[in-house]
Amino acid sequence: MGACMALCSIASCASCLCGSAPCLLCGCCPSSNNSTVTRLVFSFFLLLGTLVSVIMILPGMETQLSKIPGFCQGGTTIPGIENHVNCDVIVGYKSVYRMCFAMACFFFLFSAIMIRVRSSKDPRAAVQNGFWFFKFLILVGITVGAFFIPDGTFHNVWFYFGIVGSFIFILIQLILLIDFAHSWNEVWVRNAEEGNTKCWFSGLLFFTILHYALAFTAIVLFYLYYTKPDNCTEHKFFISFNLILCVIVSVVSILPKVQDAAPQSGLLQSSIITLYTMYVTWSAMTNNPNRECNPSLLSLVSNVSTAGATPTSSPGTVQWWDAQGIVGLVIFLFCTFYASIRSSSNAQVNRLMQTEEGKGSEGCEEVGEDGVRRAVDNEEDAVTYSYSFFHFHLFLASLYIMMTLTNWYKPDTSTQAMQSTMPAVWVKICSSWLGLAVYMWTLVAPLIFPDREFS
Repeated sequence: MGACMALCSIASCASCLCGSAPCLLCGCCPSSNNSTVTRLVFSFFLLLGTLVSVIMILPGMETQLSKIPGFCQGGTTIPGIENHVNCDVIVGYKSVYRMCFAMACFFFLFSAIMIRVRSSKDPRAAVQNGFWFFKFLILVGITVGAFFIPDGTFHNVWFYFGIVGSFIFILIQLILLIDFAHSWNEVWVRNAEEGNTKCWFSGLLFFTILHYALAFTAIVLFYLYYTKPDNCTEHKFFISFNLILCVIVSVVSILPKVQDAAPQSGLLQSSIITLYTMYVTWSAMTNNPNRECNPSLLSLVSNVSTAGATPTSSPGTVQWWDAQGIVGLVIFLFCTFYASIRSSSNAQVNRLMQTEEGKGSEGCEEVGEDGVRRAVDNEEDAVTYSYSFFHFHLFLASLYIMMTLTNWYKPDTSTQAMQSTMPAVWVKICSSWLGLAVYMWTLVAPLIFPDREFS
């Protein structure tokens, strides 16, 4: 998409800033649906805010800003000019909280505005699919205003908003992974039936074994490094209980009755869900304030005792770039991109994600001067996704990014530092259990309700 935009002239793209979503492609990318392009652009807004947050939390950023003459309080000064900017607010975890607060407000606003939009004929659909320049200005304005919020109790209050929102977003990530796994399995099985059966089924078998092998390896490492013979009882319970649950859903997915009722189910999906559950379990254990049960990755790799990921360089510094944070960001990027382009054939997941792929307008195309047919509006009859739910999903994603970049640490206003807390551990673990329950439902629902359509 970026390549397509780069090929267009600046004047042509500028003229599209107040127009519809496909116009942002400037006619360079054929067959671009209104619904898909709009989701991609809003996701780009989210990723842009994430990039800004990452830059502002990088180590040494405050030092670099203080070198700008007349910018930071206490930094380099210009004779006759007083430094007015408190650079402590625009770097570190405080900047992440404010940036993500602005993005959350932006997407929540649009989620409220777009409630019950049924088709592109609704006047609000024009706001959803156009006026990008003004929407960008609104986001910038909210961001600037967020940095003027007094410290007070803002960080503590917003921390709990982040906890709840991230809990829900983890479940949405799992739903998207379930959808991706079902689509992957369906496509490869269809290819096996139509072409080289041995090749495609070998591929399915390989990735299934690979996912289970990675999950089993993770479990062994968890027992070795995140438990102690006479301590870490919670970790032993988390690992063992989640292992049992993953075995149960894997067995259920291949039961003959389940296979008859839901032919799309299989071990490939279960292996992906098992691996993701192990990631969430690991992520939860890395937030345990008991450092005896939570060794840092650095100490595991280089035998250097660093007492976990708690920052020691300066108060309020958060090392988001540990392994757990990086993996979390990678999964977040994948799910955000997939949510923007997804076209699911799984009715259950569509209901859970509030999408209706394939029910939009079929023939709404425009022929360009070059004779190439390009889709412009595929939602004249009905929207292909819930506008409101999509923005609510990005609202939750903003909170998840905030918690991921700050390692789910709780701000301590008395010391201006960040500390691990057990509530973050239980939020993640409970989300893994509820996520497995959702996956189990996708397996047994067709069996319990045989008269309903779940294909």
